[in-house]
Amino acid sequence: MASKELERLIEFLRSQPEVEPDLPPADLRAGFEAIAAMFPVPPDVSLQPVDVGGVPGEWIVPPGASDDRVVFYLHGGGYAIGSIATHRAMVARISEAAGARALVIEYRLAPEHPFPAAVEDAAAGYRWLLAQGVDPARVVVAGDSAGGGLTVAVLVSLRDAGDAMPSAAVCLSPWTDLEGTGESLASKADIDPMVQREGIEIMAKMYLAGADPRTPLASPIYADLHGLPPMLIHVGTAEVLLDDAVRLADRARAAGVEVALEPWEDMIHVWHCFAHVLPEARQAIDRVGEFIRERTSS
Repeated sequence: MASKELERLIEFLRSQPEVEPDLPPADLRAGFEAIAAMFPVPPDVSLQPVDVGGVPGEWIVPPGASDDRVVFYLHGGGYAIGSIATHRAMVARISEAAGARALVIEYRLAPEHPFPAAVEDAAAGYRWLLAQGVDPARVVVAGDSAGGGLTVAVLVSLRDAGDAMPSAAVCLSPWTDLEGTGESLASKADIDPMVQREGIEIMAKMYLAGADPRTPLASPIYADLHGLPPMLIHVGTAEVLLDDAVRLADRARAAGVEVALEPWEDMIHVWHCFAHVLPEARQAIDRVGEFIRERTSS
């Protein structure tokens, strides 16, 4: 049963003025930044800016984090909005639960930098991390929404290039089908307070810039997923991207990948980001931390 906190959160989200998805990207970004500024970062977490091979990045280090266990995190935002700042609070909680340092990168955004810029920056960031001497067996690549799809895409790209795979991947409410063919886009539209088809279509158009929406590194449900590391996939049953997560899990399993698909009843898109008010978010983050610890143990 959903918590009272979730009910109040959904009521609050529905009460907010509707954001026009065709606003200029700069306005959408500013709005996202303003909302995220309300999410508190634990005061004892260290934030360290870093140049990740030419890509802006930040180390997020909670107290007691293992020096050699790393979460390489790719933020969400439809490939057009989002930043280190918008995801700092959630990633801090994930890294704390995992007992790991987190490296978040500011990959280039569409429409100024369309596909495959995000994949290129994510691959460069991962290679930079390994070049610092970090053991890939102690790395987990993670991301939410578009960052969840990007997590899978960059792993496919790295695998094809012969790079060492990380120990595991974590995908939170992943967006994996930019063509928008999942049935849940319609069946969950009335209960999802955060994401709707129109916004997805606009962001997909910005990111693809004319590319085929079934291009595997843009829509990784169409990619050959063999040889990828074990995956944890979280998705809420009240979100329009439910089928994106379910189909990703099905296709990964068919390719021989070990997958833990965990649908959370009544949860909304990337509910983990509301951990400061939502008990289910804290529970989900604890589960993510447990998975990361298990997969990166010596």
